[in-house]
Amino acid sequence: MTIKNRLFHAGWIIILIGALLAHFIQTSGGISIRDLRFNGQSGQVLSGLLYVPPGVSAENKAPAILAVHGYFNSRETQDGFAIEFARRGYVVLALDQGGHGYSDPPAFANGFGGPGGLAYLRSLDFVDTDNIGLEGHSMGGWTVLAAAAAMPDAYKAVVLQGSSTGAPFAKEADTSWPRNLAVVFSKFDEFSGTMWGVPTAQEVPTSTKLQTAFGVTEPVVIGQIYGDIANGTARILQQPNTTHPGNHLSPEAIGDAITWFDQTLEGAQPIPADNQIWFWKEIGTLIALVGFVVLMAGTFDMLLKTQAFAHLRKEPAVAAYDKRNGKWWLQFALATLIPVLTYYPFFYWATLVFPASAILPQSFTSQIVLWAVLNGIIVLALGLVFKGNKIEGRGDIWGSVLIALATVGIGYLVVAATDFLFKVDFRFWVVALKPLDLIRTKIALVYLIPFTAYFILAMRGLHTGLSVRTDSRVAQYLSNIAVMIVGFILFLGFQYLTLLFTGHLFSMNESLTTVIGMQFVPLLAIVAFLSTFAWRRTGSYLPGAFINALFVTWYVVGSQAIQFAIR
Repeated sequence: MTIKNRLFHAGWIIILIGALLAHFIQTSGGISIRDLRFNGQSGQVLSGLLYVPPGVSAENKAPAILAVHGYFNSRETQDGFAIEFARRGYVVLALDQGGHGYSDPPAFANGFGGPGGLAYLRSLDFVDTDNIGLEGHSMGGWTVLAAAAAMPDAYKAVVLQGSSTGAPFAKEADTSWPRNLAVVFSKFDEFSGTMWGVPTAQEVPTSTKLQTAFGVTEPVVIGQIYGDIANGTARILQQPNTTHPGNHLSPEAIGDAITWFDQTLEGAQPIPADNQIWFWKEIGTLIALVGFVVLMAGTFDMLLKTQAFAHLRKEPAVAAYDKRNGKWWLQFALATLIPVLTYYPFFYWATLVFPASAILPQSFTSQIVLWAVLNGIIVLALGLVFKGNKIEGRGDIWGSVLIALATVGIGYLVVAATDFLFKVDFRFWVVALKPLDLIRTKIALVYLIPFTAYFILAMRGLHTGLSVRTDSRVAQYLSNIAVMIVGFILFLGFQYLTLLFTGHLFSMNESLTTVIGMQFVPLLAIVAFLSTFAWRRTGSYLPGAFINALFVTWYVVGSQAIQFAIR
């Protein structure tokens, strides 16, 4: 067996190990998972994963929970909560908000899909409709509050994770609405101003809006129950030691939700809140994601061995620099820092130039595209300024296109098969790769064009502008990965050190964009790895550019919300 075949087969093995681990954890104890499509309000088709504990039937009804993710996430993001709720005997509907995951667009319409989700959950004959809880993270909190407002007698308790009542998108709370409210707002949540109108998360107990909901005029005491559970007026504030997106990976935040539902709903099994296994599912899907990257590299290498693509195999002829000197380090610094320095302004420009439309229906994807294309042009300009050894590095265009399609196509089939067999996507935290539905496939074909332009320019600059003749294989990989991610690591490090010491991000008005920037580090590391792998074997930047254009378009379109109503 050759090395290239071992790499290909290793990818399959790693994926299988990760997928099986994730599958066995999420079905622990006999839990079954159903992939649903059902009609919500105004004919909107909603998607969800239904977790059903063993032994539940029309004769043996179970309490239930509607669990909803936040903005730019999907139903799988709530896995930690859903798994632990289901282990304790709750039927759980993990809902895709409207315009997210596999639910029909647009986002923000029809109560974010919350009323439709709650109505469906109540329609199930094995659900105890007298014991239904609502749990939502961030915008998912507004989703479940929309359900609570539309059907005030259809639930018994609410847990808001990193979310709030009132403006900008929820009904104002008082001492009687919503019923039995738990606010779980982390100590380092980046959205305290948006959610509760206070500069830092540590000041949430003094929020006028929160105090109104709790019926007090003094700071709310963390962990103290206000009101009465039997009357539906109970209130509690918890502040786990994490960040806004960190709630998904926090045993403390998940435990707070478990404890509240144990106190307010009836019929669940008394498993201690700290008895949690969900993180093994997260590890499993991370292993599968790593296996996917390995499989992509192994597939590309194996295809190069075939007669159809053998002509693409070629060693890089020369490097841009004979060694690292001051000029190289200056070019490196500019290449890694400029994308970060342009991150906020280019994203803002995109909101003005490319509002959501039938052609470009994903606002955030359009922001990424404009940022990417403009930075691609900057990379091209830097290449004209910093002239090292002359390298062509283009290679066969059509051969590069075909091998990229074959490589990513095989990867896509593996992701789709894993979803079908195990109901598992490839993810860690909010970095997730999953199959596209028909609507998002059409959207991807549009965004693929500018993403391809960017990756051609960026990978050309990376390989023909910053390669060093004396680099070993490991040094070349590490150097190229560093070019792509060091700027974002410094950017995020600065932002979160500021948060740690001051209680808020340095860029207080850019919390959402900052949080989403976390995904750029692992994503760009994968991009650099795959491109370098292809460059070392073909001496051309085009195969890696086309592979990354397909992969990143798939990833971004599949993970972003659709803000425009299309079908």
